[in-house]
Amino acid sequence: MKKLTSEVIIDITRLVDRQMQGRFPTGVDRVSLEYVKHFGPRSSGLIRYAGQWLELSRNDSERVFEALLAPNEAFNYLIRQVVVRALLNGFKRRGNAARVLFHTGHSGLEKSNYAPRVQRLELKPFFFVHDLIPLTHSEYCRPGAPDLHKFRLNAMLSLGQGIIVNSVATLAELTDYIELNQLPKVPAKVALLAPAKLPLPFLKTPLSKPYFVMLGTIEPRKNHWLILQLWRQLIRDIGDDAPRLVIIGQRGWECENIVDLLDRCEALRGFVIEESRCSDTQLATWLHHAQALLFPSFAEGYGMPLVEALSVGLPVIANDLPAFREIAGDIPEYVDALDGVGWKALILAYTQSNHPKREAQLERLKHFVVPTWRAHFEQVEGFLAEVNAL
Repeated sequence: MKKLTSEVIIDITRLVDRQMQGRFPTGVDRVSLEYVKHFGPRSSGLIRYAGQWLELSRNDSERVFEALLAPNEAFNYLIRQVVVRALLNGFKRRGNAARVLFHTGHSGLEKSNYAPRVQRLELKPFFFVHDLIPLTHSEYCRPGAPDLHKFRLNAMLSLGQGIIVNSVATLAELTDYIELNQLPKVPAKVALLAPAKLPLPFLKTPLSKPYFVMLGTIEPRKNHWLILQLWRQLIRDIGDDAPRLVIIGQRGWECENIVDLLDRCEALRGFVIEESRCSDTQLATWLHHAQALLFPSFAEGYGMPLVEALSVGLPVIANDLPAFREIAGDIPEYVDALDGVGWKALILAYTQSNHPKREAQLERLKHFVVPTWRAHFEQVEGFLAEVNAL
């Protein structure tokens, strides 16, 4: 792998903020952590704090990077220490090499002082665009999210030396946005994301009944509501023989109707299990023994749960989205996100481990090529070398 020779700065503001709050990493955070892991040994950390841009020393950067990758109870104390030192030292240019800035978390790009600061410090920013969902499917996002995302995308396109995206589907949406708004074209690179490396699962199944898994933040876009309504029907029709449903993920926003079903629907009690804080070993175990992953999401820029499931040999039933086809081809069982009858029929079929449909997908699954971080960063390093040579 060709290594980047420029000085590297990684914006870790979002990662630090979420870790200090004790929040579990999202998909965006997991990508950012991989960039810390890969580029960290030759990078400095950047924290934007109280209007200040604080570049950590190499020594402090190394300590913070290690703490982000393996958090412990002393994390907040460490951050307070390094922030004080960085405030005293200021943001200083080290040497004459080009200064590449990686910003993989979208945060802060909407600030009016972001662009002037990048230009004044003579940084060469590379941004990661995870999706354009706030613009393409604003109905599933918080109020104000579309305007916020526009500000961020416009900042990336006006400042960026290069854009990294997670799929051809995301790149197509970004290209459409650029053309529609007559914005500058920036060099872009597609680099698929690898799944988390999970530990070995427990050999004993966590449930005595067959079960399915939904994985990801609980929010309207993920379409939990349809699946929960189907589970009510299954329970009504076949009683205790109905499969179980395990929902793994933190509760998100604008999902009151889903939360009402989870908290107050007596019919679902005992049949639907919610796992809001799931360790990697628990996740590996749930996936290993499940009948299939259910992924009825209305929109995705990538779809990490699909990759994680297929990488451990778990069949997937999913909405037919371009990103899913790009990653997995015809391996999953595809059904429209609003086709309740189709979802119900497939769930009943996949409840039987030896059903022909499930066995056929298991056979197709043998040909799934798991994306790797090594391949991802080979593409990124090559892209950076090309752009820097322009």
